[in-house]
Amino acid sequence: MKLALIGATGYIGSKLLAEALARGHDITAIVQHPEKLPAHAKLTGIAADVTDSNALAGQLAGHDVVISAFSGHAQADVYDYYLAGFKGIVTAVKAAKVPRFVIVGGAGSLEIAPGVQLVDTPEFPDQWKGTALGARDALNLLRAETTLDWTMLSPAAHIVPGERTGQFRLGTDQLLTDANGESTVSLEDFAMALLDEVEQPKHRRSRFTVAY
Repeated sequence: MKLALIGATGYIGSKLLAEALARGHDITAIVQHPEKLPAHAKLTGIAADVTDSNALAGQLAGHDVVISAFSGHAQADVYDYYLAGFKGIVTAVKAAKVPRFVIVGGAGSLEIAPGVQLVDTPEFPDQWKGTALGARDALNLLRAETTLDWTMLSPAAHIVPGERTGQFRLGTDQLLTDANGESTVSLEDFAMALLDEVEQPKHRRSRFTVAY
């Protein structure tokens, strides 16, 4: 498949890139600094500004799927920057007429009890709140969409470097925890779950989650 990956040099995006290349896909990595990308025969790097939806649409045209690992963590005003960027990406995907849009979501919008989301608990770390709230609003925007064929994958509460095991569970809108009450997934298994969804869609126009 021909995939466009936004944020391919980031914490999660770099693992998605490695997984997609290992599966033999042709990747256009859309990033701020293409020079940070590895050299690979099936990888093309393009510098882009996600808030410039007109230019971005031209860069996305012709792909089978757009994967967004855009986060905005490096910005001072993470929430506003994330939402502005996300809206720019959505506009560009529509204009480019790309058939599918797959998004890296956040764990913050997952429920820990009926009607109670993780981001609204006192224990939720302040440093991640801007992105979590932005990702929650992005999910709500997607749920109101009438034309996009979208899927969002939210990670466990803790997504950390580890191993590619393939031994994980999938859920929908509730935070998944293990027998010890921990909610964790490796970056490698998250990437595997997302690329599985890209190749064989099972969660069209919905959000799902992955954890051990």
